[in-house]
Amino acid sequence: MIEPHPSGGYILEELVVGMAAEKRVTVTEQRIGQFAEASDDFNPVHMDEPFASKTAYRGRIAHGLLSASFGSAVVGTILPGAGAIYLSQTLAFHRPVRIGDVVAARVAVAAIDEASARVTLRCEAFVGDELVMDGEATVRVPRRRRPQKA
Repeated sequence: MIEPHPSGGYILEELVVGMAAEKRVTVTEQRIGQFAEASDDFNPVHMDEPFASKTAYRGRIAHGLLSASFGSAVVGTILPGAGAIYLSQTLAFHRPVRIGDVVAARVAVAAIDEASARVTLRCEAFVGDELVMDGEATVRVPRRRRPQKA
């Protein structure tokens, strides 16, 4: 696992397939409430324990996109970091995330297209050893600036 680049972000020429980074985030009541406010998603399966206890999940679960946003935090702050721009993201959710769970969001460089400055990232999220979400992101990454001709 790599650490954040001292400059805040890796440029295209510094990336290699296989580089990986991880961020661990605890899902709290406060985070769920803030995400509901930001997204305007107040689905009672996330917000209302009596309602959620009667669902297949047998209790409240975090928004799927809240867990996905932890991967976005890795992309924006560690790998590639500052300057990376999301172009696309696929997601598959495998297990619910609950209040108190620690989500480990992992991102790894899967492919690099130097011509377009696009990088394909494998994204996964785990609670303990259990895969809760995975997918693939495509991001544009800054490259070295070419010297201007005189």
